[in-house]
Amino acid sequence: MQVQEVMTRNPACCAPETRLSEAAKLMADHDCGELPVLDETGRPIGVVTDRDICCRGMAHEKGPGATVREVMSQPAVTTTPETDLDDCCRTLEENQIRRIPVVDETGKCCGMVSQADIARHASEDATATLVRDVSRPTEEASRVGCC
Repeated sequence: MQVQEVMTRNPACCAPETRLSEAAKLMADHDCGELPVLDETGRPIGVVTDRDICCRGMAHEKGPGATVREVMSQPAVTTTPETDLDDCCRTLEENQIRRIPVVDETGKCCGMVSQADIARHASEDATATLVRDVSRPTEEASRVGCC
């Protein structure tokens, strides 16, 4: 199975200059927890997650008028529509990420794959492995007692 068989096509995206309040509204309107952050050519330069907005934005009192650039995760880890779903899962696991932008042959964002997409299409074993490996505590979280 390939990524293109499970990905969400044409996901909601934003620019680095998008205000956090606008990014949060996009996430709410599109029922998603991550937006690819695109440069002026449509290529992902990072992603912004609901967690980025909360933990890097609001928790540090940046305010809703701060920009996505101030809190986004970068660089963007991406995959392609033709990538085998097992390889995509390995990329998610290795990078401990729950979602990944999909880029076309020109590098422009054309989709998004989430753990939920994989859970709906992959085997129970593959889904369990993905969730376990993505969710393992990072060295930093273990050191400071985070969950």
